[in-house]
Amino acid sequence: MFRNLPLIVALALLGWAFWSSETVAEIASGVAVFLFGMMALEQGLRSLTGGTLERLLRLSTDRLWKGLTFGASATALTQSSTLVSLLTISFLSSGLLGLQQGLGVIFGANLGTTTGAWLMAGPALHFNIGRGALPILTFGVVFILTRHTTLRSVGWVLVGIGFLFLGIQWMKDGFDAFQQAFDLTAWGMTGLKGLAIYTGIGIFATVVMQSSHATLILTITALAAGQISYENALAISIGANIGTAVSTGLAAITANIEGRRLAGAHLLFNVVTAAVALTLITPFMLTVEFLAGLVGLAEDNHAVRLAIFHTLFNLAGIGIMVPLIPTMVKVLERVFRSKPAPASKPRYIGDTVAKVPGPAMEAARKELLRLFGRIFTVIATSLNYEPAQLRANSDRRQLIAPPERVRAHDLDALYQDRVKPLHGLIVDFLARVPVEGERARQLVVLRTTSQRLLEAVKDTKHLQKNLVRYLRSSNTGIRGEYLQIRANLGELLNRLDALSQEPGEDLELSLGELAARVEGNDIVTNGHLDQLIRDRAITAEQATSLMNDSAYAYRIANNLIAAARAIFLPFERMDAELREELALESGELRDILQSPDASDRQHGGHAP
Repeated sequence: MFRNLPLIVALALLGWAFWSSETVAEIASGVAVFLFGMMALEQGLRSLTGGTLERLLRLSTDRLWKGLTFGASATALTQSSTLVSLLTISFLSSGLLGLQQGLGVIFGANLGTTTGAWLMAGPALHFNIGRGALPILTFGVVFILTRHTTLRSVGWVLVGIGFLFLGIQWMKDGFDAFQQAFDLTAWGMTGLKGLAIYTGIGIFATVVMQSSHATLILTITALAAGQISYENALAISIGANIGTAVSTGLAAITANIEGRRLAGAHLLFNVVTAAVALTLITPFMLTVEFLAGLVGLAEDNHAVRLAIFHTLFNLAGIGIMVPLIPTMVKVLERVFRSKPAPASKPRYIGDTVAKVPGPAMEAARKELLRLFGRIFTVIATSLNYEPAQLRANSDRRQLIAPPERVRAHDLDALYQDRVKPLHGLIVDFLARVPVEGERARQLVVLRTTSQRLLEAVKDTKHLQKNLVRYLRSSNTGIRGEYLQIRANLGELLNRLDALSQEPGEDLELSLGELAARVEGNDIVTNGHLDQLIRDRAITAEQATSLMNDSAYAYRIANNLIAAARAIFLPFERMDAELREELALESGELRDILQSPDASDRQHGGHAP
């Protein structure tokens, strides 16, 4: 309710304005068209340069100055600090970016917002840009109607620019007409009272419109038309800076703890910057006049002076806050403490990160790693291993030793409690990620991987029935075979868990080795089952059970290995062509494997 209060108030005021004055309606329509233009421009640029922006952001993490430069230039290009903030929060939420690097990007984005004021104070006020809007809109719509993805993206960019121009022109015309009927300067205020009230207006307008650019454009238009005083316009620009941090905070509500830390830092930066600007507003104004005199700026050109002021106090904020970034990181980590994610809640995925494909893929991969850890626990428990001990123990002699107590565990309860909730959230998240091209292939890989992990659990449930039965059997032949199946899976789980923690550079070769051993463990293809039957070591009924359960174990192992191949390394480190070149046939791998287990298999053993 309280979150929607600004929107409710704004709608009520707009309704009254449309009813009372056509001129006010024209100004309000100009603002609406401008905002729609920003959304269209953002959508077009996201499709056209989204991958490029992601790659540039990834490259800007090693140096603070690179982060600042990326934040400023990306915001100047897209004219949307919200887009840059969302991108940064997404990278933080997925673990692709550290908090300290993210702060550099956000601080740079604040400086990038000043370019909107410069564009408006310069050419936009002195030319009838509305005339150029209609041709741009026409070409944009034609491009949108094509089937070519790039042309459609260019079309949205052109439509966005066209509506931006049209909205600015409508606001200019509206204020020019409004000037003849009303004089808003009568509402002007001076002193501390004026600073406080108009700063509040700037905050309110930015929160409602979700755009500091729109607030500044509206303010500069009103200032050029003489409808507000220069001092009041400065206060609004300060309030707009605070308001944009509130917008980032709202975007971070659905982000994880790192995203909320970044939003807190953004708010802190803008509040400190605003406090400095309000406290030192007179020195700033004197500096603006000094610079205006140097370039010969006309005394009545308050729009450019506002742009200079806006740039100056944002630069001052960067100068003050950048040296404090390490301290800010420590404070934010103490204030926003991370807590272990409950079993039914995700740690990396969320609504915010779902909007940016690259970080969304990485966040989903990390959640699948968490799901793998839970499935490790379920399978280990069903095999009558203690999961913690299995993770720590790689000695096959201990793995093949009979369990002290054979128990039939309730795998349905474990599945409902540990696996299903997180799996459902991952599937829902993947369905909401906007992907195309290579990202679409990656999404299919992740979705298939989630299904493979579930299949491993289902096959484990089938395997457990006979495993428990024959581990208790007095027939040493059948009991020994099921101990081998148990040990094979136990060792595989142990190796996969170690690789999930430290994949290493030779992950594909390690997984290929494991896959070759799984092939060697198949008692049907390696002839071991036939030998058992010929030796009368097991009955026909036991042979059927062993054949079926060996197939279950084979599928469990292959599904786990396939999942490991997809999620143990970030997508950026997994080159598909290189993977195909490194992949060896299982027979070739068996020939080159030099391990004691190889000789064991030749003598009837079948270690993993």
